Amino acid sequence: MAEALTKKYYGGDMRVESAGLRAGETDGFAMAVMNEIGLDITRHWPRTFEELEFTDFELVIALSASARRKAEEFFHPTGGAVEFWPIEDATMVEGSRDQKLEAFREVRDGLLRRIRQRFG
Repeated sequence: MAEALTKKYYGGDMRVESAGLRAGETDGFAMAVMNEIGLDITRHWPRTFEELEFTDFELVIALSASARRKAEEFFHPTGGAVEFWPIEDATMVEGSRDQKLEAFREVRDGLLRRIRQRFG
């Protein structure tokens, strides 16, 4: 979600790539809440840190403590900065479909606020 949001608003001004601790499939709830705001992430395929080349990034933003540790391990030796933006893991929310969608909306909207605050 963070990659799609950042690309929408700043894609022409910066290179944006996302990576996580595990590869896999894009979450259906994430796809649904991004579609609500006109962003199609159905073709996004989550990648791992190992799949990206970090040598030319000026900034990595980590969204969990474990991602922060991994980003620092991969990125600090190149002299780049790592920022930590802790967010709730919406995939861990239990309950009805509506409750899960609301958790993903909160993550989406929180990310958008942070992205706008950080990059103007």
